Amino acid sequence: MHTTQDLTESSFTITVDGRRAGIQDVFPEFDERDRLGMISRSPCGVVGASALILATVTAFYELQRRRSDDFFVYPDYFVFHAGGPVGDHKMFDIFPAHKEVVVEDDPEEILRAINDRAVTRLLIEDGPPADPEFGRPTLASVGVRTAVAYSPGGRVEGADLSVTGNEATEEYVGNVLDGSEALDAGAGEGVRAGRATLMEDDRPLETYRRLAVDEALARLSRPQR
Repeated sequence: MHTTQDLTESSFTITVDGRRAGIQDVFPEFDERDRLGMISRSPCGVVGASALILATVTAFYELQRRRSDDFFVYPDYFVFHAGGPVGDHKMFDIFPAHKEVVVEDDPEEILRAINDRAVTRLLIEDGPPADPEFGRPTLASVGVRTAVAYSPGGRVEGADLSVTGNEATEEYVGNVLDGSEALDAGAGEGVRAGRATLMEDDRPLETYRRLAVDEALARLSRPQR
């Protein structure tokens, strides 16, 4: 809950289709019962969606503040580590540690894990769609209402959504990179260098692309190299 001390809704600038927007424009009818899920195969790839994640975390806490300044709760948001650990994201308030979910890199297993945690909003690494096969009961249990493609590098092609963070959000990114054993020193330097290219007026600007839910599910297969 450290973010409650550092971040407010004014910490972020969100645009949708080039117009100023808010979390409700990204995730229609967003409320505190929503469950955000992020899928990553890349070491610390989730940092490419850090601004949107932290904006969503902050929106969750703003809902708590409207009732009382005295609260203790973490949002039920999850990182799905496809194929093996990809980092430690507690600095993004993905906490406790059981919300870092390591899952077999198989579309059926990933979707089961998403369903088991009742995820309603999904962030998925961008990539070409495939034709994964899912069990009928698995598809029947899907509760995802909104899906968004992100890039581990922070910018996607064909973006229609952007989120700009600030110095505090970028400090959290640095802490994630420092604390993630899944990231070796060489990879860490590459990620840091890539983050530098996202800076506009000294603020990190990330871009995303909204997807239909079936488009997101088509990207649950590992991309072919």
